[in-house]
Amino acid sequence: MKEFNINSLVRKNILELQPYISFRDNNEFENPVLLDANESPFGEFNRYPDSTQKKLKQKLAEVKNISVNQIAVGNGSDELIDLIIKVFCEPKTDSILMMNPSFAMYGFYASINENKIVKLNLNENFEIDKDEFLNITKVNQLKIFFLCSPNNPTGNCIEDIEFYIKNFNGIVVVDEAYIEFSGKKSCIELLEKYSNLILLQTFSKAWGMAGARVGIAYSSDEIIKLINTVKAPYNVNSLSLNKVIELIDMKDVVNLNVENTLNEISWLKTEFQSIKCIKKVYPTDANFFLIEFEDVEKVYEKLLGKEILTSKRSPQIPNCIRINVGNREENIQLIDVLKSIES
Repeated sequence: MKEFNINSLVRKNILELQPYISFRDNNEFENPVLLDANESPFGEFNRYPDSTQKKLKQKLAEVKNISVNQIAVGNGSDELIDLIIKVFCEPKTDSILMMNPSFAMYGFYASINENKIVKLNLNENFEIDKDEFLNITKVNQLKIFFLCSPNNPTGNCIEDIEFYIKNFNGIVVVDEAYIEFSGKKSCIELLEKYSNLILLQTFSKAWGMAGARVGIAYSSDEIIKLINTVKAPYNVNSLSLNKVIELIDMKDVVNLNVENTLNEISWLKTEFQSIKCIKKVYPTDANFFLIEFEDVEKVYEKLLGKEILTSKRSPQIPNCIRINVGNREENIQLIDVLKSIES
């Protein structure tokens, strides 16, 4: 196992920070009279949610075969990204590394925290050049590497992730938001091997719960304790927690969601072959396609005119649009518009 002195990477003020501890959530009571938190005694949702998210963590620990102390729950993965940067990166001093192109929020939260952003440019197939990675890590003092796999917006999985965890002298955050669509193995088994690894997953994609805003971080007890120290006390609401806990017991529903999405991906791939305005469809391991068009502005505006919303990635990825896989009715509307566009 690659061992790190995690405390040497943490901001000094965070090491000295005392977490907010809810007396109620950290003690067991049979029939408590709740007069401690200035809540209203009336109303359907008058009580604060469990600040420690015990029930959800217990469910996830059973499913993932890890300890509850290795789990942090966030208001979406975005909050967890923000918290990880706050724990490890000294403002105006430290740097993060992220792939380019990749999920913009890594850089967004680093910028808010006044950290430098170093970008690792992907090759023409949107893969990492290992030599380039090693060179960048040698010449820059980097605290965190955000590695998104499958990557957003390119859709592909990054191969040999363990190489990057092993060869990075800081915290490696592997973001697996789209892992369920890929058929690839999660990196969760690597947690025992690498103490510098943080794994992010979400209920927003395959689980169909984007509106609930629930993200999960898996890591060592030590790192999870630090994340929980800096998080807001009641960061995930009761409605979201209850719904997600209920959903975990309905695994067949999630499997069906993934199966339906994969069927739509297969159908769309066939349809794309006959569309003249498409120049290239990139391989995908996620629930979206990155597509290069002959005239990207024309296609984007035509789709928008029909109220079909897509994500234009040009000029960062020239002539490309990222298109989410919808249901069959939505996908038919997409294809009909694309077929009406002359190349």
